[in-house]
Amino acid sequence: MKLKQGQTWKCGEEFVRIVRLERLEVGYKVFKSLKSNVGTHRDTSKKDFCRLLKGATLLTGNPDMVQK
Repeated sequence: MKLKQGQTWKCGEEFVRIVRLERLEVGYKVFKSLKSNVGTHRDTSKKDFCRLLKGATLLTGNPDMVQK
């Protein structure tokens, strides 16, 4: 799995966007809807983040749509 800053993933009913990607740590934001900017920031290890994404779907498409 190749992680990049700015990627958005769909995990069940939530969306996860990578905000900060470092060697051993990931900062991410969890959204209920992509249309609102309301979400919570969280930090975790890269290993735990990959476990979180197990079974998730990477959203591709227009990056401007993902930002809104």
